[in-house]
Amino acid sequence: MMQSYDVTIVGGGMVGLTLARCLANSRLSVAIIESKQPAALSEEPENRVSALSYASKTLFDNLDVWSQLNMQRVTPYHKMQVWEKDSFGKIAFDAKQVNQSDLGYIVENANLQQALLTSVQKQANVSFFCPDALLNMAIGDGEAWLTLESGKQLTSKLVVAADGANSWVRQQLNIPLTQWDYQHNAIVATIKTAESHQSCARQIFTSQGPLAFLPLYESQTNSIVWSLPPDQASLLMALDDQAFNQVLARTFDNRLGLCEVQGKRHSIPLTMRYARDFAKHRVALIGDAAHTIHPLAGQGVNLGLLDAACLAEEILKQLEQGNDIGLYQNLRHFERWRKAEATEMIASMELLKQLFDGDNPVKKVLRDAALLMADTISPLKKQFIKQAMGANGHKPAICLPKALV
Repeated sequence: MMQSYDVTIVGGGMVGLTLARCLANSRLSVAIIESKQPAALSEEPENRVSALSYASKTLFDNLDVWSQLNMQRVTPYHKMQVWEKDSFGKIAFDAKQVNQSDLGYIVENANLQQALLTSVQKQANVSFFCPDALLNMAIGDGEAWLTLESGKQLTSKLVVAADGANSWVRQQLNIPLTQWDYQHNAIVATIKTAESHQSCARQIFTSQGPLAFLPLYESQTNSIVWSLPPDQASLLMALDDQAFNQVLARTFDNRLGLCEVQGKRHSIPLTMRYARDFAKHRVALIGDAAHTIHPLAGQGVNLGLLDAACLAEEILKQLEQGNDIGLYQNLRHFERWRKAEATEMIASMELLKQLFDGDNPVKKVLRDAALLMADTISPLKKQFIKQAMGANGHKPAICLPKALV
């Protein structure tokens, strides 16, 4: 039996569920196809965390998702410290400098996904196909035809690829990728430190790559993201915990005292990806299916969440005007909007990576002087803070505080 939907979201992760939630109060029928059952939040801190911007937090407030989080596992951070190893360059940010209480929020991915799932499951307009996956997809003039591995068949006015960096949907459409290997692996782990993090996010730039300590809900527990060349990452992954702890504390200038790794470490290859098309006839790409960036500024997930919110706004606008939501011409504004934002973010991350790459003495003096200048010039510093909070750029209405909408 053929089942028909207005929007079919391929991928039930944070970005796909956010799109579904944004469509909650519409007359659209929505299908979500996800191959894996969502993992429950474990008792121990999760390795995979996200630094949510103020804009993302506002989005989830407006969607009534924030209240569904396990708030005991959410860590607001009020300050940020950035410095270069073995040098004088440094900059510090404080939310008070822009009259805010927080700069951002560290949330375990499993916590956010569970909160989104709890909210979306209450929507009468959503059907879940989980665990299930797409087997075949055919794009017609008036709809897309989908066959699932379970044998179920669907039609949809619009198919949304939210199925990650190795997107099946993107590959089926032969959408080319601009990509390059960052020649870095990110080591992620949970670390207990001798001293309290004091709700401050910290990042040190070394000649090998950046190392970030993100504060978690326990005052002496942090999540680290350590970007290194693959050979260096392999050497560190091969160390036993005691040796790893020693290298980590030394690299971090012992800012929080002795370090003790908790649980397993993971090493993740880092690649920049940028799809040539974010939309085609009957198809739109969001999140990692459209782009992936270096994690040194922690903006990847926020970029994907904004994709979902922007696409939802465009879909609802076309619906209100009585237009076909799957026509490419009606998806063009979304595509231009998100490609511009993604391009700017990719360029910014590459500039930062190149600026702090290596230990050339002349380059080091110049970047350290730039850091100190930014730290002492108030208007420039405020712009950096607003950028980190996601306060810059054109935002969909759902991402604005309700008083401003």
